[in-house]
Amino acid sequence: MKPFAYVRATGLQEAADAYAAHPGSRYLAGGTNLVDLMKLGVEAPTALIDITRLPLAEITELPDGGLRVGAMVRNSDLAADPRVRTRYPLLSQALLAGASGQLRNVATTGGNLLQRTRCGYFQDPSKPCNKREPGSGCGARDGIHRDHAVLGHSEHCIATNPSDMAVALAALDAEVELYGGPDATRTVAAGEFHRLPGDHPEQDTVVRPGEIITGVSLPAAAPGAVSLYRKARERASYAFALASVAVVLELDDGRVRRIALAFGGLAHRPWRAATAEERLTGVAPHPDTVRAAVDAELAQAEPLRDNAYKVPLARNLACDAIAALAGTHPRSPATS
Repeated sequence: MKPFAYVRATGLQEAADAYAAHPGSRYLAGGTNLVDLMKLGVEAPTALIDITRLPLAEITELPDGGLRVGAMVRNSDLAADPRVRTRYPLLSQALLAGASGQLRNVATTGGNLLQRTRCGYFQDPSKPCNKREPGSGCGARDGIHRDHAVLGHSEHCIATNPSDMAVALAALDAEVELYGGPDATRTVAAGEFHRLPGDHPEQDTVVRPGEIITGVSLPAAAPGAVSLYRKARERASYAFALASVAVVLELDDGRVRRIALAFGGLAHRPWRAATAEERLTGVAPHPDTVRAAVDAELAQAEPLRDNAYKVPLARNLACDAIAALAGTHPRSPATS
């Protein structure tokens, strides 16, 4: 048992001050990931700064027709909110595809974004892992890596980001709000919130030490836009994505006016498919055209020995989802 201090914060600045006063501390929200990592010996914080009582659990309307989601909003509440289900169905679908009902009742919006990889080498302190211990090596690269990254990985890390919600937020062009003090607040695009591993895989996100996620802002949904989240996993209940896709589609007279496409389960962060989006904008979403655009995106993939299956899996998910939304699929579109 490793002792740690416990501080229950009642305000943002109090939480930030407590973090600064305890080097090596962690913020505690739902605890669905952090507490597990503490039990495994992967995390050993000197203090837990409990932020569960901060006033960050509301979903509010924005003047432009968007929504602001507080960092402490529970995943189950966010998925069930009628405004989310109506305006951003892919976000509700992504949340419901993640974890179990019991965990969704506890997990928070901010905590979901900050959850760490489920790579077995990261979660086992007896194995080498550059993310857990920089410079120790990447055990997964030559070991068991069937579930690992095919896009954006480096020689130092091939882990994937586990969040379903983050993939949907990337496709929705959401923004993450960060508080670092009264004069140090900023917003970060959801698609840029997580980092690719590069030479520093221990840095999952762009969050600076001591910063607190206070909320996520969703832009107004465009009239006529439809959206969908699809996920492939090894079992239907409580499994992380082998590959997933989030799509937002706007059509104008049979052509793509705008498309947002993001992949999950393929990289260290949600992968926004800029190449595919560019190729599809302004053209009719014919199945052959869609497949060629998605293939152009996935041409960047560098699969490893045992995970090359992820490339055709992701392609098929994306093509299927776009066809469903565009009405070119034999099945009816699933947009809610």
